[in-house]
Amino acid sequence: MNKGTKHGLLIVISGPSGVGKDTVIKRLLELDPTLRYSVSYTTRPPRPGEVEGVAYRFVDRDEFERLIHDGALLEYATYDGHLYGTPIAPLDEARAPGYDIVLKIDVQGAEQVRKRAPDALRIFLAPPNMDELLRRRTERHSESPLDQTARQRIAKDEMALAPHFDHVVVNDDLERAVQEVLAIIRLARERHT
Repeated sequence: MNKGTKHGLLIVISGPSGVGKDTVIKRLLELDPTLRYSVSYTTRPPRPGEVEGVAYRFVDRDEFERLIHDGALLEYATYDGHLYGTPIAPLDEARAPGYDIVLKIDVQGAEQVRKRAPDALRIFLAPPNMDELLRRRTERHSESPLDQTARQRIAKDEMALAPHFDHVVVNDDLERAVQEVLAIIRLARERHT
């Protein structure tokens, strides 16, 4: 917790599918116990091993649309045919006493966060190259070849938006990338206090 701050930071981690956002965030949470993770809603089905309320809150389209209608989401976006969104209430609850919150958000959602919470720290996680990104997604065996092709096209568009973020970190080596993100967070904390 950041004593002396009015409220905790919002830290947006974004980047193309397969770049390693989940792995980087897992390491950040292990290395910095003052960070909290925001669990998003999604309409996509769980992947093998994903646990409800840990990876995502899995809901149907009607429930998601109710959340939008009720103004319960900080941001939401459609990605590859599925809806994803960040609930506001848990963010406010964690930030009030000063905890910094890590959000894993796609590029569309990150732009909404910039507009609604301009003080958010936005970090774009980039692959060393597009071939490596495809290799990583292929190795995780969670997408069909058709989905991989669609996500590769989406990734090219997302990569073009990287300069719109506060920081771009290349995930070419996990521990180096994690340390770079931690350094960015620590600097932001110093400026925030």
